[in-house]
Amino acid sequence: MKARLLHTAALFMLTLPASAASAAPAEEPAELYTRLERYHVKYSLNDDYTSAETHDWAMKVLKEKALANAKEASISYSTSIEKAEVLSAYTIKADGRRIEAPKSNYQVVTNTGNDKDAPVYSDRTTLTVVFPEVAVGDTVGFSYKLTQTEPMFPKHYSIVQYFNRGTAYDDVKITLDYPAALAAQLDVRELTPVASTENNGRKELSWSFTNKVPLKNKRRDYSVYDVDTLPGLAFSTFKSYADIARAYGARATPKAAVTEEIQALADQIAKDQKTPHDTARALYDWVATNITYAGNCIGTGAVVPHDITFILKNKMGDCKDHATLLQALLAAKKIESTQALINAGSSFKLAKVPVVSRVNHVINYLPAFDLFVDSTSDSTPFGMLPYSSQDKPALLVDGFKEGLKTPASQPGSNAQTMKTRIKINDDGSVTGSVDVATKGQYALGPRSGLRGAGKEIMDDMVKNVLKSMGYTGTGKFESDDPTALINTLNYKASFEFKNFTQFPGAGAFVIHPLFTSSSPVAGFMLGGSDDDETLTEFSCSNGASLEEYVFTFPKKMKVLAVPDNMTVKSANVSYKATYRLKGNQLTVTREIDDRTRGNVCAPAIATEYKAFSKKVLTNLKAQVVYK
Repeated sequence: MKARLLHTAALFMLTLPASAASAAPAEEPAELYTRLERYHVKYSLNDDYTSAETHDWAMKVLKEKALANAKEASISYSTSIEKAEVLSAYTIKADGRRIEAPKSNYQVVTNTGNDKDAPVYSDRTTLTVVFPEVAVGDTVGFSYKLTQTEPMFPKHYSIVQYFNRGTAYDDVKITLDYPAALAAQLDVRELTPVASTENNGRKELSWSFTNKVPLKNKRRDYSVYDVDTLPGLAFSTFKSYADIARAYGARATPKAAVTEEIQALADQIAKDQKTPHDTARALYDWVATNITYAGNCIGTGAVVPHDITFILKNKMGDCKDHATLLQALLAAKKIESTQALINAGSSFKLAKVPVVSRVNHVINYLPAFDLFVDSTSDSTPFGMLPYSSQDKPALLVDGFKEGLKTPASQPGSNAQTMKTRIKINDDGSVTGSVDVATKGQYALGPRSGLRGAGKEIMDDMVKNVLKSMGYTGTGKFESDDPTALINTLNYKASFEFKNFTQFPGAGAFVIHPLFTSSSPVAGFMLGGSDDDETLTEFSCSNGASLEEYVFTFPKKMKVLAVPDNMTVKSANVSYKATYRLKGNQLTVTREIDDRTRGNVCAPAIATEYKAFSKKVLTNLKAQVVYK
């Protein structure tokens, strides 16, 4: 099925709306909301690997829908190694008047880290400029300079610049200026060479690009996104991705040294463990549940972990800090591990040219168990990975392996069973319960959501869930301990509510879950009513869901019809439903099993899913008829 565990969004080249985000096969012009009349950018690399980049763009606002976003522009930069300077910001009115943005329209915000944790854990700063008096037909202009005072990695530099096929570009110019003797890799796609010069030991290359009539986009799913398919370029001094891992490790690995403090802590955490595997689990659990995740990770600013003493004192850290602390604790117990760089977003492939922006997260790899672990997730048990960390290229800091990937969930590892008992009373009200058992990825969401929620809050949630379905009632909730880091979670909701059916009298009702869960059977059919063609690869997942319903009807209620039994199979998914009426009791089972392999699926699998879902949806929508 299409993955519902990963929140993804389209990648836009600017935060300003233009049109849809990539070209469709049909030669149909896109509806435009803005137009980039000019976009000039120059990247300059110095001999000491410090650098500067200047951006100068002018965008015309074509429609009212674009106004909200067009009224401002932002620069995000690393506070510790970059400086930002606004060169100009203005509005050109439709009558030709130019209105400069006053300094009072500038706002600087320092990112406070994940969940507003301490600013020390994030070095991202955002500078926002509000353009004055913007209306439809006006043009907003913005020019700024970013100066990198210290290279992200010593003696290395990499950039990526790409252009949205759905944006109207009238005049694009990209310039690269760097030492002529520098060994670097360059990948250019669909850009027109303008100039190539070499003077005073420096080389300057420039290209142009236009996209005056963007094509209409029919793509709706951006859960798998490869910017290497777009016009643009990548430039890097790294020879390989192994070099990126090595450059990161040069400063990160020494931070994982075993100190007296680390040795004492590791001994304390692992004192009751019998095997190395149990010890590794205990150390992972401690880091995942005791060190709050905060701040930014590799690729977005500072790439050096904090000192372990600092991490332990504050009980807080970003992904680099988590991975470094866990590596040190494991080393204290003589368990080998290394850090691994991955992309936790929608990129499942490495770019042709090795660029740092292709990785943005750090996890650990334990070779003795051939196991990847991500301790930034406080709800993912040892032996599993969050969905966003699965099936991704992994750059091992030590023991780099070309082509290595983190594992995807294996078929059978994600499962949910929901058992519903419903007694319909003479007045149409209901007394019932829902028991839910989850395993694998399906246990992670409920576990995270239940932490910190008291019994009163959860009892109210039962009432609120019923209310969201149109029922008035009350209920009680109970569950396993959500703080335990294991791959299963069970919970139960008991309830009473009115107006389930119209009775006495004739009527009908649809069989559906009466409480919330990670993976209801109907959730596998989300694409069944979608007629849009899937044009590209998309993120997917496997899993199984079983729903069992037992309805007990009042003696005065006569059931006239129930849905038909159904069995449907496709190459990757199967569905089976049975409906058995005996006396005044109806027993329903619905079971779906998706055995798709991997987290990236081809468009043909989307077609399979849609055909399969359309068949099953008719069964799910069928009603029980009574009088």
